[in-house]
Amino acid sequence: MAEFTTGEAVALELPIARIPTRATAFLIDVVVQFALGCALMFVIATVLLPTGVDSAWLDVAVLVTIVGVLVGYPVACETTWRGRTLGKLLLGLRVVRADGGPIDFRHALTRGLAGAAVDFWMLGGFGAIAVLTSMCSPNARRVGDVLAGTVVVHAQRALPPPALAVAPPWLTGWSAQLDLSGLPEDLALAVRQYLTRFRALTPAAQHNLGTALVAEVCKRVRVVPPTGYPPLQILGAIVAERQRRVLPPPMFPSFPSPPLRVPPPLRTS
Repeated sequence: MAEFTTGEAVALELPIARIPTRATAFLIDVVVQFALGCALMFVIATVLLPTGVDSAWLDVAVLVTIVGVLVGYPVACETTWRGRTLGKLLLGLRVVRADGGPIDFRHALTRGLAGAAVDFWMLGGFGAIAVLTSMCSPNARRVGDVLAGTVVVHAQRALPPPALAVAPPWLTGWSAQLDLSGLPEDLALAVRQYLTRFRALTPAAQHNLGTALVAEVCKRVRVVPPTGYPPLQILGAIVAERQRRVLPPPMFPSFPSPPLRVPPPLRTS
């Protein structure tokens, strides 16, 4: 059992998927990939061979099919099913981020490319490297997991949705103009944990830690922090804007509980 802290500082205890279970899921996926590859090869042989197409085009079609099956299948499944392939679905496994949150296309693509090139096929000796690296990792992570920042866990139920941050109205215009591409995930996680645990911190920790986070975040996004506002408001505006851009719009309107509000500073002439 491993404890993950989600992006909203919610502790989750999820059992790590070990080698036997993952190997079984992998074999199920291999059978599916083999059947899919055979079906595509049959289509190629049926459509292209009777036309007398040049052998070079046949080689290209076969290569695209192999890459599509080895890389496209896991990437498409894990992106669509939020960290699950058919094998993982049958065994109750799920790929999650290192903070316990759901993965996206970037994580799935990194795992798929590393699986085809290193863990399983080209250099992996049909899973030998994946097994060795999983045995050496406390969380049973293969090379693709390390590169993508993911972990495979037992998770029968869906992961909890993220709690949305709410920006102070007087800073929404400022945060909407920020380029947040330079904000790394680990720093964003630290900011969300600070916002969630703000009430439990001492006044000195609220100020010192918040000031340090504001300085580091603004340095990463290359912007001067607005003067006259407490760190709680600045960080809340940044996290809310980041979530607004990344998260899909909800299917139904939700009404989150109001965050801790501090009135805007009084301006003196």
